[in-house]
Amino acid sequence: MNNSRLMTPFAAPAEGVVSLPGSKSHTNRALLCAALSEGTSRLSGVLFAEDTEAMLKAIVSLGATVEADRKNFEIEVTGLAGAPMFRDLIIDARLSGTTSRFLLPTLAAGKGEVTLDGAPQLRSRPFAEQIEALRNLGCDLEELGTPGGLPIKLASRGLEGGEVEISAETSSQFVSGLMLAAPLYPSGLKIRLVGPPVSRPYLNLTIKVMRDFGVSVDEPDGLTYIVPPGRYLAADLRIEPDASAASYFFAAASITQGRVKVVGLHRESYQGDVRFADVLEQLGAKVVWGENYIEVQGDRIRGGIFDLRDFSDTAQTLAALAAFAESDIEITGIGFIRRKETDRIAGMVTELAKCGVEAIEREDGLIVRPDLWSLRGASVDTYGDHRMAMSMALLSLRVPGVTINDHDCVAKTFPAFFSCLEGLRPKVKPRGKVVAVAAIDGPAGSGKSTVARLLATELRLPHFDTGAMYRAVAVAALRAGIDPGDQDATTDLAERTEISISDRTFIDGVDATDEIRTPEISQWVSVVAANPGVRRVLVARQRKWATELGGGVMEGRDIGTEVFPDAIFKAFVTAQPEVRARRRYDESSVQTLGDVADDLERRDRIDSTRTDSPLQVAPGAVVVDTSELTIQEVVSELASMFRSVVED
Repeated sequence: MNNSRLMTPFAAPAEGVVSLPGSKSHTNRALLCAALSEGTSRLSGVLFAEDTEAMLKAIVSLGATVEADRKNFEIEVTGLAGAPMFRDLIIDARLSGTTSRFLLPTLAAGKGEVTLDGAPQLRSRPFAEQIEALRNLGCDLEELGTPGGLPIKLASRGLEGGEVEISAETSSQFVSGLMLAAPLYPSGLKIRLVGPPVSRPYLNLTIKVMRDFGVSVDEPDGLTYIVPPGRYLAADLRIEPDASAASYFFAAASITQGRVKVVGLHRESYQGDVRFADVLEQLGAKVVWGENYIEVQGDRIRGGIFDLRDFSDTAQTLAALAAFAESDIEITGIGFIRRKETDRIAGMVTELAKCGVEAIEREDGLIVRPDLWSLRGASVDTYGDHRMAMSMALLSLRVPGVTINDHDCVAKTFPAFFSCLEGLRPKVKPRGKVVAVAAIDGPAGSGKSTVARLLATELRLPHFDTGAMYRAVAVAALRAGIDPGDQDATTDLAERTEISISDRTFIDGVDATDEIRTPEISQWVSVVAANPGVRRVLVARQRKWATELGGGVMEGRDIGTEVFPDAIFKAFVTAQPEVRARRRYDESSVQTLGDVADDLERRDRIDSTRTDSPLQVAPGAVVVDTSELTIQEVVSELASMFRSVVED
């Protein structure tokens, strides 16, 4: 069965209100506490996904009674009122790190023989720190496979508790598991951390959930946790929406310059991943913190350096978003995510490179050096990692041809991710003052002129070649004996010159269709286009043309950025430099291939660095690399995207 998903770009700003599933981290902590409690607990807003299903099955095998209302995301759990008893039990944690690392210390508190195992991917993840801590407390356990990993067999006789030291530099889940089990130990547990923990907010979430179920946790300092012996008491608990999942939708707003609201989260949420919204704000987005929602409105994406040690599950989200930034984004403090479902740093560097994004691997993070001109679609591998799939899917919002392999791996924490993302796809119905302009920008030799003309035919819309206008002014200047580099004289001439562009180009009534495409004019067009006065004159004409016709396909170098920044559809058509040079060379009977390449490089430099309306990828524009596509394939792709946005 084909388990790959070809994504379709949004081609317009994402917009909507998102109701997310419950937090995996909150759900699994609450399920275990409920299972160990005295009485019946009621949990609402529960996440039903592979990781939480693993915990559900585990607590049932330990003797808890569970009644699940999946339709309404509710669960009732009648607990064990203490430590579990078991006999020759095998628990399969599947792929779930929280299930396995939360359960292991609880199993050590019970009595009987039990084997804790999981899928091969989970077996490869580290458990050594937690295993060592439990052995130091007197637990009899044996690694049946690789030392420091699953499967683990326990001959449990209960643990007295006491004091233990543990490092949380690999995962805070080791410490959370010990805290959750600590009330079951007759002497309780004093946990001393060896060095600062990673993902500290998750430890705070553990303490919060334990307190919800009637167990206190003391924190005399930032490296010590004291849990007295006691009993968990049944509770009614509302699970927060998943803040890690929210990061993808906040990023979608930023990438597309849209507006997305996630309900159920707020500034006081216990999940540290809500801080991703602060990162977006530093990058340029507008963030509104409501009493029961967070809303992100996208804008241009700046660069910066960000330490994500405390909310590392958003690191891949930020790395994908960084592909659309205006300058470098460096992510630090996340070296430990190499030992998650996969090596997440190496994985992101590899998959971003496939999509034309330069990313440099560092010991504790990565640096993304964006170049929007180089973005391209690719077949993306996910390594069985749900966060790889969800983060790399963000590139497809503005890049066609992105295929997510093994996309079903999102079921680990967010089975409905793709349908939820699709729910933000915008629809625009042109009416009133809304002008239905399809803005096609791009560098010379990218094929944008041919594409725009054919796209207009395909969509049955008017077509206007704005580049031909600047070429026409250059021709008019040379005809009049004016130096096109003389800004004042050329501006004055542009104001007086009548230019008519349709299938043919006329300058003051004289056909100049062939003349505007000569090498001499190609040499001058960038100079003319960089003239602020000429741009002022011609941009006004371009806006007037589109408004009078009610829209159309308009192509050039600043249509989406300056002429029609509010165009309902924006695309930046590009190609690899060598491809662009070959195309121009094939059209020329005079220049050598080397001369053509040099000329394109010169024009790119002038166009992209001019002070007035430089050639840039318009914010939110779809980036289409035509290097390996036929003209018709490009036209079909753009037409499909335009129709997906514009309602009839």
